[in-house]
Amino acid sequence: MSDSVQITTLDNGFRIVSENMPGLKSASLGVWVSAGCRHERIDQNGIAHFLEHMAFKGTKKRNALEIAEAIEDVGGYINAYTSREMTAYYVRVLEDDVPLALDVISDIVLNSIFDPKELEIERGVILQEIGQSLDTPDDIIFDWLQETAYPKQSMGRAILGPAERVRSFSRMDLQSFVSEHYGPEQMVLAAAGAIDHEKLVQEAAAAFGNLKRTPKFITETSKFVGGETRVIKDLEQAHFALSLESANYLDDEIYTAQIYSTALGGGMSSRLFQEVREKRGLCYSIYASAGAFADSGMMTIYSGTSSEDISDLANITIDELKRSADDISEEEVARSRAQMKAGMLMGLEGASARCERLARTVSIFNRVPHLDEVISKIDSVDATRVKKFAESLCISSPALALYGPVSDAPNVGQLAKRLAG
Repeated sequence: MSDSVQITTLDNGFRIVSENMPGLKSASLGVWVSAGCRHERIDQNGIAHFLEHMAFKGTKKRNALEIAEAIEDVGGYINAYTSREMTAYYVRVLEDDVPLALDVISDIVLNSIFDPKELEIERGVILQEIGQSLDTPDDIIFDWLQETAYPKQSMGRAILGPAERVRSFSRMDLQSFVSEHYGPEQMVLAAAGAIDHEKLVQEAAAAFGNLKRTPKFITETSKFVGGETRVIKDLEQAHFALSLESANYLDDEIYTAQIYSTALGGGMSSRLFQEVREKRGLCYSIYASAGAFADSGMMTIYSGTSSEDISDLANITIDELKRSADDISEEEVARSRAQMKAGMLMGLEGASARCERLARTVSIFNRVPHLDEVISKIDSVDATRVKKFAESLCISSPALALYGPVSDAPNVGQLAKRLAG
């Protein structure tokens, strides 16, 4: 943990973490809640995201416009997002406006009234968001891929939820989800920039200190299964998304996975970019990424191409995966390590990225690892470890999602056989 990082836990389990960044005149702060779509029952799918929207639609002391004006009148920025394991409410303001920012954030998290009229308006907004997602091939394909990787599991469900569920949510449903998941031990207040930790703790204690603890929610264990989803449609491009089970974020092999994904498809010098785009001209873009959850992870490759080239693209991608287990070099791994370290350190020059890191690491580890510790773990990954990791991918069961003119694309069984062969 950095010398400037401080963590305080209130008597009810609410955690406050901050990092003072000398020289900054602004600060980022927010509340991160361990409540995402994997915390939903099947009949609740989409409610965490619905709740995130409704938080901005009015509280006991501010209406929707007053929430926006409170922050924008001082030149600040406020937003939120929902992921599979978390919902975040965050704001960026100037130094003098930190108390105001915390007041607004605590207000929308703790005091939303879920006005029935606003609920109906926002229901329409979310249904439009779902419709927009369905009309965006390189968006919806990842929902299908997730569902294919984790079928009939909370981890596999879409964050937005199905339209029929969204149409049915009531004010009571939202209140019940808050009561179950928005307890003090499920929340982290994080702040970075021009922050005085002691003042922040005092203000947080006044806002969150009287919250009653809630029973711990036991999430359903995730099991990567794999399979195929193929949706044939007359589109300009054939969209290809492939996933293989990877490391979770509690496993130090997550660093190996991230370095491997960079070497495989993380930039213009990566294997997939060079082979599929530069040498063969089969696509405009192709990339690989290593995503991680508490108990699972996904190595994902995505690209779009023509209907005539989809078969070649799929097979060459598999060949590159297989080849990397044999001949990935120390030079490639060193380049990927350098990219990973530089990306992390450059990103953390901003208060918002620092704030996000504080919240996530405290939520996961209940501490903030020192950057030197993280860099040491990155530097410990060599080509031998990366090859071993790549070998493990070659014997796993893939998840495949295809969308567009994909009739000629090989099926998941053929790709799995090619990968293992």
